[in-house]
Amino acid sequence: MDRKNLWLILGAFNGAFAVLAGAYGAHIIGGDQLNPTLITMQKAVRYQMYHAIALVIVALLARNIELKMVDISGWLFLIGIILFSGSLYIIVFTGMQWIEFLTPIGGFAFTFGWLGLMYVGFKSK
Repeated sequence: MDRKNLWLILGAFNGAFAVLAGAYGAHIIGGDQLNPTLITMQKAVRYQMYHAIALVIVALLARNIELKMVDISGWLFLIGIILFSGSLYIIVFTGMQWIEFLTPIGGFAFTFGWLGLMYVGFKSK
């Protein structure tokens, strides 16, 4: 698969998944807006959506910039989605609190993905 399309496909998939997960949280978990399970679900969805958009940005950058850091940032965003949002989804759906150690690792992946894009900004012509 062409690297230019990979990030667009991954970004679009994660955007769609975030919308569906958000709808699930709102309509199935629903109820009290102070429900800790709903709050956790909303956080997972919100960060997944932010980084789905980041993956689409990576796709657009990959079309014009041949720096390896573009792809590294994309992988970091995807890893962040899996570890951060994924661990929160697991907590919501299974109650397995012990998995929460993955959440901050995902947050670091998000951070380094954004720093990678900052590097791209400095290095691209």
